[in-house]
Amino acid sequence: MIAVILRRLMLGVVTIACVYTLTFLMVITIPGNPLRQSDRNLPPEAEQALRVRYNMDNNWLYFRQFIVGAVHGDFGPTFTYADWTCSQIIADALPVSVVLGFLAVLFAVVVGVPLGVISAVKRGGALDLASLSLVLTCMSLPTFVTGSGLLIVFGVYLQWAPVGGWGTVAHLPLPALTLSLPFIAYIARLTRAGMLDVLGSDFIRTALAKGVSRQSAVWNHALRVAFLPVLSYLGPAMAQAMTGSFVVEKVFGVPGLGQHFVNAALNLDAGLILACVLVYSTILVAFNLVVDVLYGWLDPRIAGAV
Repeated sequence: MIAVILRRLMLGVVTIACVYTLTFLMVITIPGNPLRQSDRNLPPEAEQALRVRYNMDNNWLYFRQFIVGAVHGDFGPTFTYADWTCSQIIADALPVSVVLGFLAVLFAVVVGVPLGVISAVKRGGALDLASLSLVLTCMSLPTFVTGSGLLIVFGVYLQWAPVGGWGTVAHLPLPALTLSLPFIAYIARLTRAGMLDVLGSDFIRTALAKGVSRQSAVWNHALRVAFLPVLSYLGPAMAQAMTGSFVVEKVFGVPGLGQHFVNAALNLDAGLILACVLVYSTILVAFNLVVDVLYGWLDPRIAGAV
C-alpha cells in the first residue's frame, strides 16, 4: 500500500504540473493588459516599471518566478486587489471555502446515503417515488434559485438565520445546505443504483439464509459494497465543494475563494488565476488520493490496483 501511495503522489505532482502549465499557456494567450483593468490610471513610466519588475514581458521568467515563489508559499502580487498579495487572499479566503465545502459534503452524505438506501429498499413504492422526485428537484434547480428561496423563507420571513455574512455558527447552515443539494441528489442516485445491484447478489441471499436480519443485511452488508461508487465520487465532490461556489458565495455574502477566482479572470490577473488553479488542482489531487486509499481499505481485492 505504501508503494501505491508513493506512486499516486508522483502522479499527482505530474498532474498538478501539467494543469499549471496548460493554465499558464492559456493565460498568456488572453488578450488584454491587467494593469489597465483597474481604476488606477497608471502613467506609462509606472506601468513599464511594473512590467519589468514582475517579468510580465518575459513569459519564461514569469513562469519560473511563479513556480519558485509557489514552492516557498509566495504566489506573487495581485493586480485585482490593492495592497494584497495572492498568498494573503488565499490564506484569508480558502479556510472559508473549506469549512463551507466540508459542511456541504457532510450534509450530502448524511442525507443522500440514507435516501438512496430507503429508495432502493422501497423500490417502486411511495417512498421511492418521493425520493426520486426530491432528487430530480435538487438536480434541476440552480443554486441561485434554491439559495434565494432558502434565504427568503428562513432568513427574511422566519428569521431563523442571518440573511448574509460570515463569522458565526448561525451563518453556516443556509449556504452549506444550498451548496449540498446537487451533491445530495447525485449521492442518492449512486447509492440507490448500487443498492439495487447488491441487494440481489448471492452473498446477501446467503446472509439472509443464515439468519441475518433484513435490516442488518441492508445496512451492514449491502451498503458497504454499494458505498464504493459513492466513495469514488466524494473525491472530486469534496474538492469541488471546498473550492467554493461563486453563486452561493454571492447570494449569502460568503467571503470565499470562488469570487476571487472569478474576479481574477475578469480582470486578467494572471498571478491570482494561477494561484487559485494551483490550489484547486492540489486539493483535487489530494482528495482523490485519500479516496483511493479508502477504496482499497474498504475492498482489499482492489488495493493493489489502486
